[in-house]
Amino acid sequence: MAPLSTVAAVAGAAALLAGCGGGAKKAVKSALQVTTTTTVARTTTTRPKHVSVCPLTGAPSPSGKLPQRAAVAVKVENLPAARPQWGLDQADIVFEEPVEGGITRFIAVYQCEGASRIEPVRSARLVDAQILEPLGKILFAYSGAIQPVIQEVDSPSSLLEDVGADTSGNAYWRDPTRVEPHNLATSTKLLYQAAAAKGYPEPPPKAIFTYGALPAGGKPVIAAHIDYPLDITSWTWSSESHRWLRSYACPPGVQQVCTPDDSGPAMLGGGEQISAANVVVMQVAMYPTRYVEDATGAHENELTLTGTGPAWVFRDGEEFVGRWVRPALTDPATFEEKDGTKLTLAPGNTWEELVPDGQGVTVTG
Repeated sequence: MAPLSTVAAVAGAAALLAGCGGGAKKAVKSALQVTTTTTVARTTTTRPKHVSVCPLTGAPSPSGKLPQRAAVAVKVENLPAARPQWGLDQADIVFEEPVEGGITRFIAVYQCEGASRIEPVRSARLVDAQILEPLGKILFAYSGAIQPVIQEVDSPSSLLEDVGADTSGNAYWRDPTRVEPHNLATSTKLLYQAAAAKGYPEPPPKAIFTYGALPAGGKPVIAAHIDYPLDITSWTWSSESHRWLRSYACPPGVQQVCTPDDSGPAMLGGGEQISAANVVVMQVAMYPTRYVEDATGAHENELTLTGTGPAWVFRDGEEFVGRWVRPALTDPATFEEKDGTKLTLAPGNTWEELVPDGQGVTVTG
């Protein structure tokens, strides 16, 4: 419908036509043409544009288009000797899992963005498949594992498509500036090429988080601290970058593995500090399996990832305390406040911290 000012103008021109002759007719015709053109132009410029949203981040795709490919999960080491890592800043999601000996490992999941260098790649664990199952079919990159883990990865029922170093060696290289075993590297490009050579299907992953506006009930905090046995991992809110920044501190009594020199900001090889839009902490039960992992006699651990347990969600500089709920391994965990209010995440990358029962989770207000 034309604006009132436009209607008035046309009406006035019509009156002029009635009182004046042919010259006025031309003026009215010209006015009508201008009015029609202006109306069409306004309609065209208000059409909404389609935005491609990444399924694992809830954020617009950096390239403007959603890549039609599977997600690829890469096992990345986290001992002090493995730092600085490469490529974690391009991951949509990073899962941090506790493994034997009090150390942690990362599973970095890529889909919307690629990484030209992911390092250092290390061995798989039994619990990896359970962590990743809600994503559906997914490429899985790792370097070695005990036989029960390899059987799990390569079983007919597995959702993990094996592009590990033992089956896709051409997708990996050794970094000559670092010592083995902390120097195996890969890239998403090479891993996708390896998958194509094997004829693996590549469906896009399922979304596992729900994104939305900042919920009510949060408490502003400066930092969240997780007391892993060999690292006190802290996530500190940066209002300037609007992200959580990761750092480490050595707990007392573990200097044989983590020295004071290993404390400080968690930097990547390219000079960036590890950061996240969301940090999700799930407290889970951990128990040893009967499988020996290495020459020290340490047994692999399993985690109880179904049911419910305490959870913390950190987003937009606020802490939300509640619980996680995961009815079955095929389901992604959902998060809710103590009163049952469902929690959403901020669009962007997420780090999910799987913390064993009994390990402390504290905040600085």
